[in-house]
Amino acid sequence: MIETLKGMQETVNFREHGGLLLYDNTECENYPSHWHAPLEIIMSLENEYSAICNNNLYHLKEGDVLIINSGVIHSLYSPPKGRRIIFQPNFSLLHNVKDLESTLTIISPVALITAENSPAIHDKIHHLMLEILDEYNADAPLSEASIYAKLIALFVLIGRNITSTSEISTLNNSKQKIYAEKFLFVCDYINEHCTEDLSLDLVADLTGFSKYHFTRLFKQFTNISFYKYLNQKRIANAENLLINPDISITEVALHSGFTSLSSFIRMFKLIKNCTPTEFRHMYST
Repeated sequence: MIETLKGMQETVNFREHGGLLLYDNTECENYPSHWHAPLEIIMSLENEYSAICNNNLYHLKEGDVLIINSGVIHSLYSPPKGRRIIFQPNFSLLHNVKDLESTLTIISPVALITAENSPAIHDKIHHLMLEILDEYNADAPLSEASIYAKLIALFVLIGRNITSTSEISTLNNSKQKIYAEKFLFVCDYINEHCTEDLSLDLVADLTGFSKYHFTRLFKQFTNISFYKYLNQKRIANAENLLINPDISITEVALHSGFTSLSSFIRMFKLIKNCTPTEFRHMYST
């Protein structure tokens, strides 16, 4: 149920005096293309469910979990009968928690967690989502704190699963911990400094690896290259600026770390499948 929709932008009306909204949805209702600032976590409880996010189709079977990052344009489609959890937490409250922002970036824009693609963590995440549902409905003292604790646990599972399935997992425990901490630090550093002139050599030096070794390990850890990760963060920064119509496209490009308007437009279209101008129009209508 979308309560407040202006153009494509949904304003999420959190539960009173809190930063959470959870919908135990049993209605046969489709949701048009929209976006919102909070991330969204959907878990199908009965029957299947479908979502289109950034023009990609995702099918959820019973028990599958879909995480949609902040600002991602998506639409949702339900079968005639079914039930699913639609959970929208104010994740900005957790942005200062070490490593969580990096985990979100690595799985951006969308992550589908199933028993097939994530066998080590799927059951635990499924169980955490059910606990969040029970806690939300109980509305007991400290229920919001309990829900955020479970949300953190959920993303810790995802972050550790990323580490365990990368090449880093072949190292011994002590080295694995050191490498994981190094690359989480690097991701945090890129998140904070992405609008600056970051080079591969500079970031590799932060880890103490040669740029060739760093390049290989970074891709193993994040599943994308250093430059793709950097550009995704720059484009995410640009999205926030584009929402403000008083900032010109050229200013957005320069304030997001791009040295030219043409390179910004080319990269924006590559990542978002639309131009900055088209994006601004979609988010303002």
